[in-house]
Amino acid sequence: MASSPVHRTVLLHEAVNALVVDPAGRYVDGTFGRGGHSRELLKRLGPDGRLLALDRDPDAVAHARAGEGHIADARFCIVHAAFSSLDEVLASQGWSQVDGILLDLGVSSPQIDTPERGFSFRFDAPLDMRMDTTRGETAAEFLARADERTLAEVIAHHGEERFAVSIAKALVARRESGRPVRTTAELSDVVARAVKTREAGQDPATRTFQALRIFVNAELDELDAALEHTLTFLKPGGRLVVISFHSLEDRRVKTFVARHGKPSFDRRAPFAEAPPVLLQPIARLKPADDEVAANPRSRSAIARVAERTGEPLPPPSGIERRRRGAS
Repeated sequence: MASSPVHRTVLLHEAVNALVVDPAGRYVDGTFGRGGHSRELLKRLGPDGRLLALDRDPDAVAHARAGEGHIADARFCIVHAAFSSLDEVLASQGWSQVDGILLDLGVSSPQIDTPERGFSFRFDAPLDMRMDTTRGETAAEFLARADERTLAEVIAHHGEERFAVSIAKALVARRESGRPVRTTAELSDVVARAVKTREAGQDPATRTFQALRIFVNAELDELDAALEHTLTFLKPGGRLVVISFHSLEDRRVKTFVARHGKPSFDRRAPFAEAPPVLLQPIARLKPADDEVAANPRSRSAIARVAERTGEPLPPPSGIERRRRGAS
């Protein structure tokens, strides 16, 4: 029987050191993955501490509940949910305030290294790319229906790909010839033919695969929703730690912290009281050289740390939760 892909947790000690402010507190690991951060967090928590983990990937949840990855600890609970549902999950647990929230964004090594998940151009497999395999549209299904303009916009915006238009034209031309792209190898081949030049050492399909993965999983929308929830549920003095792996994510986190980290004034109402400062930037962390050498996938990681300030915000009502969930 083949062993499961190895996952090396990025910025393990740095993230946990920045997050834990009270060993008796309540913490959320919004992206359990294979549990590296959760296990380290449990080591730092005292007997009264509690850890709630979320993951939208059913394989990750199964890993936490059974088998070699099982966490048998009364202080720990895991829920199959996206972190955009943080408000609903915390409400279901009866938690109104937490001491820290950790979000480790991107794709885990088991997802990348399991061919049938369709995340990697290194394997020929069905083009799936869904993090939650129980719902939603696969990347192949999206490519089978999207028009050229939509494809170009997705690849340009989510992949920052300068050849997005050429790639979109090639994908549509192949589909119209009766051979729609259904596998990772087929997608890689189409992109390689459409992209004439590429940065040294980078596969031509890298940005297109990133773009489709982000789009299929609505990763940026999920991140925006989760960040807003942190303002409601972090208690004053609580910490937010977000680890991102590409500029689209990191810019969103940086902008979010900056927007809530300084007073903002409405020029149309110059004498109105400014809204309170809700976040204080604490640190920007990068992997050390030895971590990058041991795990090259960590080289692009950036962790931003912020501390909640001011007064707690009222939790959203049940009606507001249902409305957001239905949208």
